[in-house]
Amino acid sequence: MLNKIIKRGGRKPSSKSEANEAAVFSSAYAAPFHNQRPAASVVSVNHASRAASASVPPSSAAGGGSAPAAAPSLEALPLFRDVPASERQNLFLRKLQICSAVFDFSDTLRSAREKEAKRQTLQELVDFIQSGSSGRLSEAVQEELVRMVAINIFRCLPPAAHENTGSPEGADPEEEDPYLDPAWPHLQIVYELLLRYVISTDTDTKVAKRYIDHSFVLRLLDLFDSEDPREREYLKTILHRIYGKFMVHRPFIRKAINNIFYRFIFETERHAGIGELLEILGSIINGFALPMKEEHKLFLVRALIPLHKPKCIGMYHQQLSYCITQFVEKDYKLADTVIRGLLKYWPVTNCGKEVLLLGELEEVLEATQPAEFQRCMVPLFKQIGRCLNSSHFQVAERALFLWNNDHIVSLIAQNRNVIFPIIFEALERNMQSHWNQAVHGLTANVRKMFLDMDNDLFEECQRQFIEKESKAKSSEEQRELKWKRLEEMVEANDDEMVLVS
Repeated sequence: MLNKIIKRGGRKPSSKSEANEAAVFSSAYAAPFHNQRPAASVVSVNHASRAASASVPPSSAAGGGSAPAAAPSLEALPLFRDVPASERQNLFLRKLQICSAVFDFSDTLRSAREKEAKRQTLQELVDFIQSGSSGRLSEAVQEELVRMVAINIFRCLPPAAHENTGSPEGADPEEEDPYLDPAWPHLQIVYELLLRYVISTDTDTKVAKRYIDHSFVLRLLDLFDSEDPREREYLKTILHRIYGKFMVHRPFIRKAINNIFYRFIFETERHAGIGELLEILGSIINGFALPMKEEHKLFLVRALIPLHKPKCIGMYHQQLSYCITQFVEKDYKLADTVIRGLLKYWPVTNCGKEVLLLGELEEVLEATQPAEFQRCMVPLFKQIGRCLNSSHFQVAERALFLWNNDHIVSLIAQNRNVIFPIIFEALERNMQSHWNQAVHGLTANVRKMFLDMDNDLFEECQRQFIEKESKAKSSEEQRELKWKRLEEMVEANDDEMVLVS
């Protein structure tokens, strides 16, 4: 049997519980949407730039990491049902120690029998906890369980696809093939064991928090950069459950996620797990109490809104939009802050990103009240006017679809004296010169809506537009006349120079 692994050193003390934490979590985790993000391409080498923060010795590398020089021999142990109930926790402990052995999964034939024995033992541990026959685990068993999990999952992650293949940094991550970790048959069961331990009603949080501490949570968050989508899905569920069960960790988890976002936005713009982290935050935000804490508002302004900046926003926009909308639905006074934030990060040349932001803008406006709408309507409709005239038909079309929303039309009608003059010119230019027939038809519908809403204002805007066009035409004619005179003067000077010479 393997020697018992040395107990780890001093642990970080837990912080005080957050007294008024408002997030309430259901017993079954239900994400508000499915993450549709594809992962990166297949890789099989370790890379220092993607090392997890855990300090795990080489011989304790994860299932997919570097294996020990010699494969460990696994002791055959009886099944749980074959021993008395009083001996089962000791047997559980011994099986945990066996599962701390790690193997090299890059070679499928090496130590195949030992790998299968470990897999079966891991499955026994999961079944034993899931059956409820384990009762309340002793502190020694819990410590060993968390240590075994750490040895298996905390490891150096392989490089991202662009690092491994030499593809350019600007390559689109959405076009990369999924990476599937060869160690997943073992890793999956280890994650399942951790999940069952965390959600078990027999797990005493006062004891468990000594081992699932800040250091453990931080290393768990590091693993969200895994390129394997199956691993990120387990991590998402486990972290969500830890957040729900260990109230003492909640502020720390939010702060750690904050830091991941900051590094992603302002340094790397490369991270595999942004979508999954936002999915967790969607549930957390949904549980915020009112009035909302200043800490949460700062998180919105400093982290969530700047997440609209990276080029790869399409990878996680669905989850980000859900989080942003949750904030506005929780506190409608934040609508002005959110809309101005979207305008700040509005793309100039990225049409696909514009379409995404227009969709998000509609969801935010749906939850916006008249007072907040009035604060931001001038810069908002100046931007919408530019989108209406976009030569990319999908951008123009998506902007015109805003008038299909009854709530938005109501807000526009209440403030038509300000909004009509801003976008009237954009509508007229579409009618005159836009190349796309669908955009032309939608523009005609919006124009008619304005006409029916306030005929006098429509005619006044039309008069001003005609007058402006006339002035612009006159100014252009004068400019061309000046250029013509200058050209004539230059030709006359040239003729004089020829005569003199």
